[in-house]
Amino acid sequence: MQYRQLGENGPKVSVIAFGAWQIGDENFWGPKEETDAECAVAMAIDRGINLFDTAEIYGGGESERILARALADRRKDIYIASKVSPDHCAPDALRKSCEGSLKRLNTDCIDIYQVHWPFRHVPFEDAWGELARLREEGKIRWIGVSNFGPMDIADWFDAGGEAVSDQIGYNLLFRAPEYEIIPACRRYNMGVLAYMPLMQGLLADRWESVEDIPMPRRRTRHFSGHREGTRHGEEGHERLLQETLEDLREVARLLDLPMAVMALAWLLRQPGVTSVILGARDPLQLEKNLLAAEIDIGPAAVAQLNEITYPLKRAMGRNADMWQNEATSRIR
Repeated sequence: MQYRQLGENGPKVSVIAFGAWQIGDENFWGPKEETDAECAVAMAIDRGINLFDTAEIYGGGESERILARALADRRKDIYIASKVSPDHCAPDALRKSCEGSLKRLNTDCIDIYQVHWPFRHVPFEDAWGELARLREEGKIRWIGVSNFGPMDIADWFDAGGEAVSDQIGYNLLFRAPEYEIIPACRRYNMGVLAYMPLMQGLLADRWESVEDIPMPRRRTRHFSGHREGTRHGEEGHERLLQETLEDLREVARLLDLPMAVMALAWLLRQPGVTSVILGARDPLQLEKNLLAAEIDIGPAAVAQLNEITYPLKRAMGRNADMWQNEATSRIR
């Protein structure tokens, strides 16, 4: 496993982080035995993963509870990152959320406490002040943000805030962060934690066509706004998505790599990316993707993948909100 510094003064974290949403939200991901999650967490630690990401909203807190039970006596070996929901960013609510996460995680300190989405109902100064107090009290160690755009980042720092990282949706099929967010993170010495690195399974080569993809995973702006569950109202880019996936499948074949490993390896070569957050619900799912931390696909393959996915990048545009259109984007 490789390790990289998170931001200017954050911890040194594994280039692959364990995403715990999948182990704690049956409504989205379907039922699974908790013993599978425990085995996946144990394997992750054994293979050198030292960053585990969760949130109070995942499964209504169940993700945090399951992660705590899975970590058991190995808590000292790893960093836990959790998130406070944007509706809970007023000082009193923020403190209550933090203490709730501490209890569910069965720990006295959250290593990286992140604001899950930008918020507008509370001044950034107020939220930052409470986060700073929680840090002074030893309840959190580092502060991060998630889904913050370039204006959000600038406003956060102008308000006196700090952040070691911005957690953003970023993958071969969604490259909008490259336009402005990643450059902003680099200006402010923030690490990038990339979530949805496999685009909820689309880059794992699980489905032959767009029509095979389950409904909960067809809600992003890649898909027609007429599809059930979408809220962006755009035409989508389904034909281009299908063509891009077919081209990526062929490159993976030529590289003799699973598409998922190729996609993860590409992401780890992108400027500014510190770690990719990989969800896994059982050891087998985790094991087959960890190869990405051990290989280098090389500049020629990276350039080819950039070229293949550029038309989709251009079509999707600069809006870094995967689910909502530019007019209603939560990321600015």
